[in-house]
Amino acid sequence: MKWSWKIGEFAGIGVYMHATFLLIIAWVILIHWSEGHDLATIVSGVVFVLALFLCVVLHEFGHALTAMRYGIKTRDITLLPIGGVARLERMPDDPMQEFWVALAGPAVTAVIALILFFWLQMTNGYVPVDTITMTQGSFVERLMLVNLFLLVFNLIPAFPMDGGRVLRALLALHGDYTRATQTAANIGQAIALIFGFIGLFTNPFLIFIALFVWIGAAQEASMVKIKSALGGIPVYKAMLTDYKTAAPGDKLRYLVDLTMSGSQQDFPVVDNGRVVGVVPHSDLIKGLAEKGDSVSVGEIMRREFEVVDPGEMLEYAFARLQTGDFYTMPVVKNGNLVGLLTMDNVGEFMRIQSVMSGARPR
Repeated sequence: MKWSWKIGEFAGIGVYMHATFLLIIAWVILIHWSEGHDLATIVSGVVFVLALFLCVVLHEFGHALTAMRYGIKTRDITLLPIGGVARLERMPDDPMQEFWVALAGPAVTAVIALILFFWLQMTNGYVPVDTITMTQGSFVERLMLVNLFLLVFNLIPAFPMDGGRVLRALLALHGDYTRATQTAANIGQAIALIFGFIGLFTNPFLIFIALFVWIGAAQEASMVKIKSALGGIPVYKAMLTDYKTAAPGDKLRYLVDLTMSGSQQDFPVVDNGRVVGVVPHSDLIKGLAEKGDSVSVGEIMRREFEVVDPGEMLEYAFARLQTGDFYTMPVVKNGNLVGLLTMDNVGEFMRIQSVMSGARPR
């Protein structure tokens, strides 16, 4: 994810902090400062937020490590102001596997809350709950209460929360996966309407949550419909076969000419018949702005990129495209470039398939 910095790694999974995460740190400092607190209290507030997001990272590793047991890799975990995001390469196909992957995160959060609870019991560190605010009160008790809130919030049966995926997995055990997703999405959007209505008369923050849930439910339903439409279709059916390539020694002006003369945006870089890099359109623009059009393609190409086999199922390749850093993957067979898979081409393929399916005589 752009504008992210790597802050650690565990089990081969990188943990990144998005630039917007700093907004929540700034917000905590502002809240404490506006209430007239001293430097020590402000530092304590920042430490509390960092401790909370450590709990969030552990929650996401619950998902990631459980997915790993089923052979599903996690690309990375990114911290955002709204929480953490673990980018799995794909969701499990087996509903029970999805059930356990979805439930693993809340289970970790529950364990953290229990550990904090027992710590408070042993140390007799409880204070009355009504004396606790966002900036004041027992550090450990506040952390426990927030983890309990996150546990309950994540188990709401609505996408994109974990509860929505748990519900979908349970429904899919006894029916069609796509229909289960649509049912879970409908339930999620109904919950969003309730949140939004209550938020109008109580807390405006509920309206924000309602929008978040509504959009998340719609996106999940849309994605599963796409996956269903692409199921059983190999990549070679949808790949782009009329494409241009560049060599590492070509100048950027050559890529400019190719871009202006056609509709191709991203270019594979080929050396002695092998794909050695990819130049996304965004990198070309950046390279032109920073270095001019006379530098070589090899200076700006990305050397780390994903390839796809023409026989791979399109639904999985499409999922990799969506979670990757750019929207073109070289299609390689026996080491040779045979095509390109792009977001635009997959979209066009789906539109054509939809029209042809609807036009078939019954």
